[in-house]
Amino acid sequence: MSHEIRDPFEWFDAWFKDGLKTNLDNADAMTLCTIGLDGKPSARIVLLKAVEAGRFCFFTNYESRKSRELTANPFATLVFLWPTLNRQVRIEGRVEKLSRDRSDAYFATRPRGSQIGAWASNQSREISSHLDLEKRVAEFEAKFKDAPVPCPPHWGGFGVAPSRIEFWTGKPSRLHERLVYTLTSESVDAGSSWKTTLLSP
Repeated sequence: MSHEIRDPFEWFDAWFKDGLKTNLDNADAMTLCTIGLDGKPSARIVLLKAVEAGRFCFFTNYESRKSRELTANPFATLVFLWPTLNRQVRIEGRVEKLSRDRSDAYFATRPRGSQIGAWASNQSREISSHLDLEKRVAEFEAKFKDAPVPCPPHWGGFGVAPSRIEFWTGKPSRLHERLVYTLTSESVDAGSSWKTTLLSP
């Protein structure tokens, strides 16, 4: 682990690009851990779509379980694991919704089938059969036939603004390297300052 890169976002970008260059499957996959409405942890895999304005961004249905949990408690942990590279990144921070313009812009880049699916799926809600979902897909395909599919009002992005980022590198004999960046200013911006700490494995 090189300590030449002092900005954690630069460090993450370098590692992420290494994952892409290595052709790792789902290098953009990250575990998103939230606190459930019952106070218990809840985790699932989502895809990183951008790192911008000091935030790790993903998109989802705002009526889904994770969105309801983030609305009630806007803090989350993200975990990236790249086993082939013996690397892991853990990110903890506050979560906020992205702007409607930003969500609309990303939605416009999605495949049409995914756009239709965002309208058809009542994410995290019970369904009687998969056939019902297919019927809803057909309904929205007919509704938007020969027309652009707009971004649903219940769909958009979240950004995780980190206050703590840990970079883990696997080493022999389990003597792994763990470097933690802890935010010392109130927000993540161009003037942010970070404290670095090495942890014992």
